[in-house]
Amino acid sequence: MVIPFTKMQAYGNDYVYIDATKVKVDDWKDLAIKVSNRNFGVGSDGMILICDSKVCDFRMRVFDPDGTECEMCGNALRSVSKFVYYYKMTDKKKLTIETIGGHQHVELDVQNGEVVNIHADIGLPVFDAKKVPVNVPGDKSDELFDVPVTIEDRVFNMSSLSWGNPHTVMFIDDVDTLDIKKYGPAIENHPMFPVRTNVTFAQKLDENTIKIREWERGTGETIGCGTGCCTAVVFGNRLGITGRHVDVHQIGGILHVDWDEEDHVHMVGPSTVVYEGEYYYEA
Repeated sequence: MVIPFTKMQAYGNDYVYIDATKVKVDDWKDLAIKVSNRNFGVGSDGMILICDSKVCDFRMRVFDPDGTECEMCGNALRSVSKFVYYYKMTDKKKLTIETIGGHQHVELDVQNGEVVNIHADIGLPVFDAKKVPVNVPGDKSDELFDVPVTIEDRVFNMSSLSWGNPHTVMFIDDVDTLDIKKYGPAIENHPMFPVRTNVTFAQKLDENTIKIREWERGTGETIGCGTGCCTAVVFGNRLGITGRHVDVHQIGGILHVDWDEEDHVHMVGPSTVVYEGEYYYEA
C-alpha cells in the first residue's frame, strides 16, 4: 500500500502528516511505530492524521513514536492548520480542530499566498498532570506546584499540568549545562506520574524571555515543543518569574507565548514543510 505523507516541522518537532480523509489503514498504531522509527528514512517525533470531523473543520489524531495515541500537541496542531491550507483542503484562515482533548482554535497569518505565522489558542491549562482533557478548567489544584522532588543526586522544584499530554516543568539556573539524558528519563518515569510525563527544564533570561530544553516522553530530548513552551510560561508567571507575554528560546527557534487574562494560552510561530514523499506500507 502506498501512503503519501508530508514531513512538517514546527520549532523543532518533526511529524509525519497523512491525509486520512483519503487513506484508510486498519492498524494506525502499527503504521505510527514504523513511520516514527528513528532508523526510518524520514524519521519523526510521531505521526499526525488529518481526518474528517462532524463538529469542527477537521479532526487531528496524534500518535507518539511508540504507537500510543495521545490527546494533543501544540506544534502538531499549528502544522495541521498549515497542511490543510497548503494542500487546498480548505481556504479558511480561521480553523477549529477537533482533538481528543477538545476543540482547538487556530488562525493563519497569510501574506502573498504564504502562511508566515500560525496563532494557536490551546485553551485552559489543567493544573494537574493527572487530569485530562485540555480546554476543561478542571480542579486548579496545587498538588504538584513548585514541589521539591529528589531526582538522582539533585533536587528539582516541580510544577505540573496537562494539555491532554501531561507536562512537568522546573526552573533552574542553567539549562545549557544540564545532563538532560540523566535527569529527563528519571523524571519521565517517576512513580508520582500515573502516566509518563513530558519534561521541561526552563531558565529565566529576563521577565519576558526564557530558555527551555525539552525531554519528550518516549522519544528523548527534542529540539522544540510547543506545549512545553506554554507550560513553562504558565508556571513562570504563577511563580512570579515571568510576565504573561514571553519569548521562549529553544533549540528549534523562538516561540512567542501569551497567557491572557482569561487564562487561555496562545502560541505564535511558523511551520515548515520539510519534504513530501510516499511510504510503502505492509501491515
